[in-house]
Amino acid sequence: MRAPTILVSAALALAGTPTLAQQIDWGKVDAAFGRKAAVNGEVHRYGFPRSDLSVTLDGVAIKPGFALGGWVALKPAHGGAMVMGDLVLLESEINPVMTALIHNGLEITAVHNHLLRANPATFYMHVGGHGDPEKIATAIVQALQSSKTPLAPPTPPAQQPAVELDTAQLDQIIGAKGQANGGIYQFGVPRRDAIQEGGMEITPAGPMGVATAINFQPTGGGKAAITGDFVLTGEEVNPVIKELRANGIEVTAIHSHMLDEQPRLIFMHFWANDDAVKLAKGLRAALDKTARAKS
Repeated sequence: MRAPTILVSAALALAGTPTLAQQIDWGKVDAAFGRKAAVNGEVHRYGFPRSDLSVTLDGVAIKPGFALGGWVALKPAHGGAMVMGDLVLLESEINPVMTALIHNGLEITAVHNHLLRANPATFYMHVGGHGDPEKIATAIVQALQSSKTPLAPPTPPAQQPAVELDTAQLDQIIGAKGQANGGIYQFGVPRRDAIQEGGMEITPAGPMGVATAINFQPTGGGKAAITGDFVLTGEEVNPVIKELRANGIEVTAIHSHMLDEQPRLIFMHFWANDDAVKLAKGLRAALDKTARAKS
């Protein structure tokens, strides 16, 4: 990943020099973001859900954690931190946020849709960069001030809303253990091949946005809406398309999220609202066409 100009140079990582990665004061980074991180290994991930939006798709009211969960993840790298993120924006917010990010030395790596027919339409801006993590956090918050993204930390519920699905059966079909999050049942299925960006292995894959993400939102009577994205190499794209469509799952977007990753990855987004078990079987058939890591 190319180092943005205002952020810390990788020269700080020269042999014999204490790296900024070893000196990161994550408390200051949390303060700059205005919220605590979810920490997984070396990755600190910050959520910016669009809880201010009332989005519907095919009559389904979309929960923030289902398809409106913007996020930013930082990992120590090259004498500072690498950042990857996915910001959820309305069309009118794209250019102001992009202008602020560029002004502060961050990179825009993709802008696109994930869903079709959503009202209002939402777009997703992927960001990257490398440098001083506190400066990165400040730059991202300044950019989000150009949108209506809530900047106050979300209030956690007193208890997790029930997920009215047979989650044990979904786990068995998908072949991974899901997690309940705000009434959504979520899976992150990593690839078995190592993924690198800027000479750094992107691990853990889920928090850094490079694991296949599958979300189930119950819609009543054993049905669920599903969305997420498959993380694919080029030769896997069309076999996965065919499996999804054969199982009544709509492919809603096919695109990149990053610029310099190895191997080159393609992200495929999907949507359906049907019997949850039936959809899980279709998703599993598609997963079996990929180089997924075995649980």
